[in-house]
Amino acid sequence: MTRPNFIPLPDYREYSVADMQQRVAEFYALMKRRRTVRDFSDRPVPRDIIEQAILTAGTAPNGANMQPWHFVVVSDPDIKRQIREGAEAEERLFYEKRASQAWLEALAPLGTDANKPFLETAPYLIAIFAQNYSLTADGKRVKNYYVSESVGIAAGLLITAIHKAGLVSLTHTPSPMTFLNKILNRPAYERPYLLLVVGYPTENAKVPVIDKKPLDDIATFM
Repeated sequence: MTRPNFIPLPDYREYSVADMQQRVAEFYALMKRRRTVRDFSDRPVPRDIIEQAILTAGTAPNGANMQPWHFVVVSDPDIKRQIREGAEAEERLFYEKRASQAWLEALAPLGTDANKPFLETAPYLIAIFAQNYSLTADGKRVKNYYVSESVGIAAGLLITAIHKAGLVSLTHTPSPMTFLNKILNRPAYERPYLLLVVGYPTENAKVPVIDKKPLDDIATFM
């Protein structure tokens, strides 16, 4: 086994308690403005913004530093059309056959249905894949650990970075999503985890009226 190599913690910055309180409050205010959007403009977004957001996602903590993720960024109109067709086929089955009545009732206030035009309209789709194992340069399999947890954290950082940049996003999870492997030519050991729609909102974009649970409902201090 290779001996671990450690260095002093780099770039750590300590802040006063007052500064910490201000910084965390400002960040909460920023993230509280984030909303999931379905009304996307076709207005172009510079690629370097998306690149920086993905680099941010790549800083996520993960099991054994295996970094078990891959991000496929799609801007090609033909590929976006194929993804929309694949997603809508699965969504129609979901709404017509797979979803329970209780599930459909839970979705009703959000106004969702099987039609996903934003998959073609938005300038970028980011397909996030989870890698159950990785391959070395000579083709050897290397098992990855805590894959779902690691990729979930990375996806959260990606969404946060996109919001910080001034864009909006939509987390889309048609089930199953194996059509993404075929369309995007990804290997079988990669599992589609999330399809993130990214861009600017339309000028008349609307979102449902919802509330978030208060602190007492989501946290216990002991």
